[in-house]
Amino acid sequence: MSARILVVEDSRVMRQMVRTALEPDGYDLHEREDGRQALDAIPSVAPALVITDVNMPEMDGLSLVRAIRTLAPFRFVPVLVLTTESGDDMKRAGRAAGATGWIVKPFDPNQLREVVARVLRARAARR
Repeated sequence: MSARILVVEDSRVMRQMVRTALEPDGYDLHEREDGRQALDAIPSVAPALVITDVNMPEMDGLSLVRAIRTLAPFRFVPVLVLTTESGDDMKRAGRAAGATGWIVKPFDPNQLREVVARVLRARAARR
């Protein structure tokens, strides 16, 4: 069974770019448009990894990360932040919220694939 990845991004074009990059590796991709939709979907999707944007309506990505960290069954699910935000203050805020990693848009599809594979391998090794 392939790893389930929840992609949280308000831009349809960006969701498609992530899908195009990751789908060939056989991941089971689920998409939501904002943090609130993602938080509601997490129990049923049960992702092995979450990839989220920061700036979204309803609930931003850092609020989503903090909320995921309060859900006992999903507390240790890795969360990668994929965003245009590249400032050190924002990255520190991401780490403080519990983000696993940070990738700046526009992203290199091969870099995304490598980071996703590395994070999922590390998660599997800890289980």
